[in-house]
Amino acid sequence: MSKLSPPARGGLRQVISLLGVEAPALWWSLLYFFCLLTGYYLLRPVRDAMGASDDVLAVFPASLVQWAGHLGVSLGDFTLQVLFTGTFLCMVLLQPVYGALVSRYPRRVFLPVMYLAFISCLLFFYWAFREELPGRGAAFFIWVAVFNLFAVSVFWSYMADVFSNQDAKKVYGYIGAGGTIGALTGPLVTRLLVEKIGVGNLLLVSAAFLGACLFAILKLRKYALQREQRLRDSSGEQAMGGSVLAGLKLVWSDPLLRALAVLMFFGVGVGTLLYNEQAAIARRFFTDDAARTAYYANIDLAVNVLTIFVQVFLTRWLMRRYGIAPLLLLPALAILLGFSLLAASPLPLLVAVVQVMTRAGEFSLAKPARETLYTRVSRESRYKAKAVIDTVIYRGGDLTFVWLHKLLSSMGSHLVFMAGVGVAAGMTIGAIRVIRAQRSLPDEMPVNASVDPA
Repeated sequence: MSKLSPPARGGLRQVISLLGVEAPALWWSLLYFFCLLTGYYLLRPVRDAMGASDDVLAVFPASLVQWAGHLGVSLGDFTLQVLFTGTFLCMVLLQPVYGALVSRYPRRVFLPVMYLAFISCLLFFYWAFREELPGRGAAFFIWVAVFNLFAVSVFWSYMADVFSNQDAKKVYGYIGAGGTIGALTGPLVTRLLVEKIGVGNLLLVSAAFLGACLFAILKLRKYALQREQRLRDSSGEQAMGGSVLAGLKLVWSDPLLRALAVLMFFGVGVGTLLYNEQAAIARRFFTDDAARTAYYANIDLAVNVLTIFVQVFLTRWLMRRYGIAPLLLLPALAILLGFSLLAASPLPLLVAVVQVMTRAGEFSLAKPARETLYTRVSRESRYKAKAVIDTVIYRGGDLTFVWLHKLLSSMGSHLVFMAGVGVAAGMTIGAIRVIRAQRSLPDEMPVNASVDPA
């Protein structure tokens, strides 16, 4: 690869200087998020294939299949519902473990330990897929969901240690775009390699990307320390302390965190209802596998193109000029309108349009807006309460609405989307509550300030 010419290097420096942040911190953050989402999206097609597998013994342990059979239940008819339920239970059980880790160990310990644990799990699944271990599908499906939520949640918590609120408004859109590029790269790598090297070896490729994330974490450490020093605060390299269940208490007692939990719950509900009903509509209107695959591929392409465009050209401008309000309200109102139209006419093209609006609005606007708020709260809220919202509340919403869809789907798409209008209204109310609650926050919270839950 040829080196940049001096004018090109000068232009690049000017772009970075306009952002007003240290270039290495931004580039390492971009690399971190790119590698994280590339590694995840290498795994996601494998997870989805397991969730859609007709081989029940590949998905579930033989003992569980036999137990369900004795009860007269075919697990194959409830695959996704069982997997979502298992995911939620794992999230609940792991939350105290995560709380103990961040309470008792400093940042320099618990961040690398988490990623080393993720890499170790991938090495185990490499062996499980090579040996065709029964039940590997359910274990992998649940693990990928847990990994994704915890890893992404911790990433944004770490970014809130590295960047101030003002810097976050400048760079989070660009960092999000780096992740979106990773989300495009992962499926492309999977498509190119999976038939050549097999599923097991593909997991090793993902592990290599997580290794790059670990390297970026170490490189970003000094920038988090510099921010803490500028605030004249104690180092985040010290153990946080506090209760392992402090995150739950904070979410219950703090108005902003409660509002973020409500927004997350109904936001997940919108996505889950739309995802499941879209699958039913696609099966009904596209009987050919190739046509159905093309339909999904076009949606994914449109989502990623729109997301990158908004992240690069609109997110930073909107956030710096108007704050988080339009970034939260525009997606919520668009989804409310979209579900209202779908309740009247649930056609595949309209479903695709609403799906693109929903996912692109979440990735490019709503998520960066939510993440900037964590630069203005205590470190305990940032790591513990945020993890509760991003994992337990998120998967609780998944669990609630995947079963609600199962109940409503037999009555037709119109009823599903009518219920979705109510869920979208709940999401809009949650966004308004977040906007109101954040007005009382200071512009900059000391990195290690503590908040005692009531």
